[in-house]
Formats: sequence, C-alpha cells, structure tokens
Amino acid sequence: MAVMALLAGSTGLAPALAADIEARYSITLAGLSIGKASLSGQLNGPSYVLNVSSALTGIAGAVSQGRGAATARGNVSGTNVLTNGFSLSATNGRDTRNIQIAAASGSVRNVTIEPPFVAQPDDSTRIPLRESHKVGVLDPVSALIMPVRSGNPMDKANCDRRLPVFDGNQRFDVVLSYAGTRQVRNEDGYSGPVLICTARYIPVAGHRPDRRVTKFMAENRNMDAWLAPANGGKVLIPYRISVKTMIGTAVIEAESFRPN
Repeated sequence: MAVMALLAGSTGLAPALAADIEARYSITLAGLSIGKASLSGQLNGPSYVLNVSSALTGIAGAVSQGRGAATARGNVSGTNVLTNGFSLSATNGRDTRNIQIAAASGSVRNVTIEPPFVAQPDDSTRIPLRESHKVGVLDPVSALIMPVRSGNPMDKANCDRRLPVFDGNQRFDVVLSYAGTRQVRNEDGYSGPVLICTARYIPVAGHRPDRRVTKFMAENRNMDAWLAPANGGKVLIPYRISVKTMIGTAVIEAESFRPN
C-alpha cells in the first residue's frame, strides 16, 4: 500500500488522508496495577510519526516516580518499516537520561546518550556492537508498526516475522510466531479480532551474555503480543503485550484503542 501511495503522488492523484492512532494502556505487574501508557501518532501515506509515553502510578509511582516519553518517525515501504530517527527521555524521579538516534531509511547515523551509561565491572564481557549491527534496524517505537503482508490482517503469516531492534545501546531481535486469534471488545474504540503472536528475545550485540537477566530473557517462553489492525487494515499495532519478568508477569493492555 505504501508503494501505491508513492505512485499516487507521482501521477498527481490526491494524497491519502492521514490515519490517526490513539491508544491508552494499563500496566500491571503480577496482577497489580503499576502504571499507564499511551500510544499516539499519524500514518500519512508512506510516512509515520509515533509517540509513546508511560508513567508509574499508585505505590510504584510514589516510590520511583518513573516516567518516560519517546518519539519515532520513518517510512513504511511495502512490508518493511524504515526508521528515520528516535528520541527517548526517561526519569526515575532523581535521574534523567536522554537517548537520540539519528537514522535514515533504517540505517543508524549517530547515537547520543546523555548522561552516558556508567561503566560496569563486567563491561569486558559485552558482545561488541559493530556498525553492521546498525543497518536495517528498527528503533523500539518503530517496532510497534507491522505492515500487513496480505489483504487479511488476521492471516497467520502476519505473525511470523523477525524484528531487528536497536535501542541505542543494544541490538536484539524480537521473533514473533503465530499462536492464534481471538475477539476483543473495547468499550472505548476497537472491538474485533486480534492476532496472537508468541515472542522471543534474541540478543545480538551490546549485551553481557553472562548476566542473569540476559539469560532469563533469552530463555523466556512466556511472552506474547496481541495485534490489532490499524490504518484501514494496512498495519498491525499492539493491543496487548505480556512479558514474564523475574519478579512477575507484566501486562500492558489497551483501555482505549482507536486505531484509525
């Protein structure tokens, strides 16, 4: 569909209208409510801008005051998402870190992290991050957009994909596999079918392989994403994400979901 939009622009046809995405999510950990998140953005022909924000609430928020916001922009070309840049600002209430990734068509040009990560005693075990690891990648927010591979967004082939993610510090893959479909009903927005995909975390570079959390996540078989159609069924975006962590299962699920 992105190719069709480009052709329309070159032949003088009217451009496609922008498709707005708005979603609000609850965040729970081990069944306890700990925060809220939101996703908003615009798909305008082949280009996109996405904004994500999150904040801890309740007791968790009172303890850490954690919150963050990120923005990504890029283009959808056929079944590929090509990031053109990413920015993140996150704080725990005491310290704030900003990450900027300059990119063009999925290739990283520059990374700025302020303040830099503090050196750790086991840094010598870190798998080297090479320039080749920064080519053909997605930033963490751009990875939330998944172009539909056929006319049917519920086709199981839309689940079977490998997402190459670079977050400014590490390069990893998220491997999705088809697990089924189900119906969801949201009183504020979308009601209909969602595609259920299991997920695997595959570390590639920038990580420390001997760290307990790295081993845990690489062996984790309890992660999944529910994907709902957006932009007239041309792309899929998460309706629900569930990840088993070392302290319980974290679930991010839509309370309000308006994908068009």
